[in-house]
Amino acid sequence: MPSYTAPTKDMQFILHDVLKVTASSIPGYDELEADFTGAVLEEAGKLTSQVLAPLNAVGDKEGCVLENGVVRTPAGFKAAFDQVREGGWPALDMPEQYGGQNMPSVLGTAVSEMFSASAMAFTMYHGLTHGAASAILAHGTDVQKDTYLPKMLTCDWTGTMNLTEPHCGTDLGLMRTKAVPQDDGTFLVTGQKIFISSGDHDMSDNIVHLVLAKIPGGPDGIKGVSLFIVPKYNINDDGSVGSGNGVSVGMLEEKMGIHGNSTCVMNFDEARGTLLGEEHKGMRAMFTMMNEARIGVGMQGLAQASAAYQYALEYAKDRLQGRAVTGTENPDGPADPLIVHPDIRRSLMDQKSFIEGARAFLYWGSNLLDQAHRSGDKDADGLVSLMTPVIKGFVTDQGFDMTVQAQQVFGGHGYIEETGASQFVRDARIAMIYEGANGVQALDLVGRKLASGGGKPIMAFFDIVKSFIKENADNEAIKTDFLDPLKDASKHLQAAAMYFMANGMKNPNHALSGSTDFMHLFGHVALGLMWARMGKAASDALAAGASDAAFYETKLATGRYYMARRLPATALHLARIETGADTVMALDAEQF
Repeated sequence: MPSYTAPTKDMQFILHDVLKVTASSIPGYDELEADFTGAVLEEAGKLTSQVLAPLNAVGDKEGCVLENGVVRTPAGFKAAFDQVREGGWPALDMPEQYGGQNMPSVLGTAVSEMFSASAMAFTMYHGLTHGAASAILAHGTDVQKDTYLPKMLTCDWTGTMNLTEPHCGTDLGLMRTKAVPQDDGTFLVTGQKIFISSGDHDMSDNIVHLVLAKIPGGPDGIKGVSLFIVPKYNINDDGSVGSGNGVSVGMLEEKMGIHGNSTCVMNFDEARGTLLGEEHKGMRAMFTMMNEARIGVGMQGLAQASAAYQYALEYAKDRLQGRAVTGTENPDGPADPLIVHPDIRRSLMDQKSFIEGARAFLYWGSNLLDQAHRSGDKDADGLVSLMTPVIKGFVTDQGFDMTVQAQQVFGGHGYIEETGASQFVRDARIAMIYEGANGVQALDLVGRKLASGGGKPIMAFFDIVKSFIKENADNEAIKTDFLDPLKDASKHLQAAAMYFMANGMKNPNHALSGSTDFMHLFGHVALGLMWARMGKAASDALAAGASDAAFYETKLATGRYYMARRLPATALHLARIETGADTVMALDAEQF
């Protein structure tokens, strides 16, 4: 079976040739010298390739087991989790005050990609802990931060998010879990939550649940939801783990994929918790975690596509099937390798061009997060908020499609479990669903984000594209192959936005019927911008006499493929959007 190799060279190219991180004025970026980031990525690459990747299939086959009220993780998970903890990886980009290393998010994103690509189900245990810790960091009291963060940053204690209930998923205003206030300022939380990733396991001393619940007597619907910190075990005055806290696992879900992660039904029976943030403002606090999680889920879509592509590429080079139509290329063998065939090449180029473009898009998004959080740049915050549903929705939709394409390269062997190809398909599928299903992401993009700030973020994106094209108008190395297609695609995106403005107010269905197409149109333009920037960086490096010319020539060829073969999808998405809602809404419910 093939193995995962961390793409550190491409990561370095994006950080230093494209984003030029050391030239940035963002606080902390001056530390991101190529030698330093290279060393960090190399160490993470060794851990993920040598320790975590071999556990991916183990977790898939063994899954988790609920025994005597405790979830047992697959063989090797705990030992690997200890190695991850000891290396300080979960707290790479968290504050030093609580034991983190305070590295910028852009570096943490690159490291996270490796972890997710090598063993997605495993990585979710500390990934969710990072999100829960971020919510406490943003909204907790000093006592809550001092109590929980030092233990969570080391993953001695892990974290979860508890939103969904059996009768309410996206519509959280319907939730029934209640939190009854006590005289000592705590709350007793009672209710059931489902689909709780990493809800219980045997790899940490305590599990810190962030639970959405309603305080009796509060406002109806979503306005009455509050967020609570509810640990599995009570915490003693000296900070040590104490008695059980009315938190139990009802059952483990049997899932299509991510078998190595414990997806639990969680029961809270008067479990003692403390309010995180303000009463009835729970969604504000939870969205700190959810927005981080949505970008992280976008990363999962990229990561699964990347790992699946590596498997497919190795198989395409080794598997002998048929002869090249232009003449034998393997005269000493009974057949030529799969990779000689044009349709296999098309599939591999679809995958490669998406993966490298999406990687640059995600790292740019993290770069904007750093600019917003470290420099207090509200414009950067608005831009990354606009792009979050695109990162989550487009990248996971496309990432799943690419895992299917990778599986297809294997032919019948892709449908056989021993090759490992199907696991990437099954694991990638959940990324399109959780943390807000992709249809909801598209609705959020069109219904809320486009108009946010009076449309300032979307205009800022258009200005970035226009400025890049204008600044490089005389650059013959990229004009025809990169700038011209990007200009056309950007016009399609602007036309779609104008259609929504002209028709959406009169009939909101005209906008919402085209929301998924708009999300994908936006995603393709964003990747087109990334490829144009990478094309410029690669052509500049070649002009400067770069020693590794083959790398940069390959980058240019891959980018030309995306711009010529993938980016034209924007015209199709625009055509669909401009048909409006009439055909979508034509049938009565009884006619389906």
